[in-house]
Amino acid sequence: MTSKERAALKAQANGIEALFQVGKGGVSDALIAQVNDVFATRELIKLKVLLETAPDVPKAIANEIAAATGAEIVQVIGGAMIFYKYNAKLHEDKSKQYEKPIAVKVIAKKKKAAPKKPGTANRPNSKKRFQFTIKDSKDLKRPR
Repeated sequence: MTSKERAALKAQANGIEALFQVGKGGVSDALIAQVNDVFATRELIKLKVLLETAPDVPKAIANEIAAATGAEIVQVIGGAMIFYKYNAKLHEDKSKQYEKPIAVKVIAKKKKAAPKKPGTANRPNSKKRFQFTIKDSKDLKRPR
């Protein structure tokens, strides 16, 4: 990870809340499982270490979590730890999910009578030529 990438990730992590806290139990299998579950939906997470009750220093805890999850340590500062793990599923093209395009039918609109005031024909919205209608409203619903 380059220093520019690390700086960008630090900036993104500034606004997110810590998801988990490491306390007197230290790094357990349950914590590792929860962190792995979160990495399925996010790439960047923040954890907190309770400095008074944690059995180890935050840097050692961060190294242990990173080794167990395969994540990279972005920053450890005070009791806050930021981790990044690339997830290919989050970067897939979303447009492949929607196979059916929405059908739009163009209908010619009747011409209006000439405007009564001089100069109104040159206004941008004075000559609407087409009207758009949706063919099937069920096509608008996205699959969840």
